[in-house]
Amino acid sequence: MSPSGRVRWAALVAVLALLLAPLAGTAAAAEKPSVKLSKSQAGTGSSITVSGDGWRQRALLMILICGQAVPSRGVPGGTNSCANADGRAVTTDSKGRFSRKLPVAEPPVPCPCVVHVATVTGAKAEADAIFQVAGHAMEPLPAETDGGRLSVLTDTRLDGSGGLLTWFGAPPARTLVFTVGNVGTSAVKNPVFQVGTAHGVFAPQWEEQQWRGTIQPGKKARLELPVELTGGAHGEYTVSLKYGGKVLAEQPWDVGRPWGVTLFWVLVCLVVPAALFRIGMAVVDRVRPRPAGGIRHRGLRLPELALRLPGLKPSTAAHAATPTSTLPWFTPDADPGAAGGRLSAPHDDSPTSPTTPTREGSP
Repeated sequence: MSPSGRVRWAALVAVLALLLAPLAGTAAAAEKPSVKLSKSQAGTGSSITVSGDGWRQRALLMILICGQAVPSRGVPGGTNSCANADGRAVTTDSKGRFSRKLPVAEPPVPCPCVVHVATVTGAKAEADAIFQVAGHAMEPLPAETDGGRLSVLTDTRLDGSGGLLTWFGAPPARTLVFTVGNVGTSAVKNPVFQVGTAHGVFAPQWEEQQWRGTIQPGKKARLELPVELTGGAHGEYTVSLKYGGKVLAEQPWDVGRPWGVTLFWVLVCLVVPAALFRIGMAVVDRVRPRPAGGIRHRGLRLPELALRLPGLKPSTAAHAATPTSTLPWFTPDADPGAAGGRLSAPHDDSPTSPTTPTREGSP
């Protein structure tokens, strides 16, 4: 190739590079999540429209108004400085865009305020936009302390196990154990961590816990923070650790089902109906009508049975129904029930009987 041809090719490449540079910058900018507001200031009771672009497809986002924050520093106090009760959730479309109306509410801390948008599940991503709540208090931001910075050095773990009470629905409890190191230039005294528990795809519920102690620069410390769920909780949970507005670690927690509660309700379903049945039968037996005379006959007596036998006359039945037992004050010879007082077998005393002997001298 001639020198003139090489010069032309070099010039062409330079022109193409200049033309493609803005496009590459635009694509890179589009990959970063962004947030836009329909109004930069509004009072409580009104609403604004929050829109965004550059987010992950089909991502679940949470939109909040937070105080004591600016986009350059994020939300240092975490969601505790946000109006959580008036937040809204939204899902991005196939292009990573969203648009959602947000009611204006006062955060629990003074402004400067931002509209904070962050992902709920999946890869962490967040973005902020400056917003002013009309009529809300305004205070300067606290001094930023970059001297001491904590970093998790080891994997987190959950120590502890469930007991008999947990099997019957008591709140499951564990201890989050981890080791942190101070990678800053100044000491960190009594750091405040945020421990969050999330069930499934729901957002974590954060709780502040303060560790008493001082971590000098370049030193490390082993920390133990208690974690407790609500009574009867079971399923897959995720325990998150946050410090300085950043999530440092996440630990899964598979909580077993409290089978004792299930066993209790099964016993209740069996015992209670049986007890009610017995009580009902006792009441029925007590209030049912009694026979005349107030005497209760549980079975058929012997006289009644004799009177009802076929072929027996009343006198015979009465005689058969009356036992002829010997009374204790009568001897067998004087028993009034004996016939004629004779104990021998019956025989015929007729004078014409051939077996009757005749006395001498008789005609």
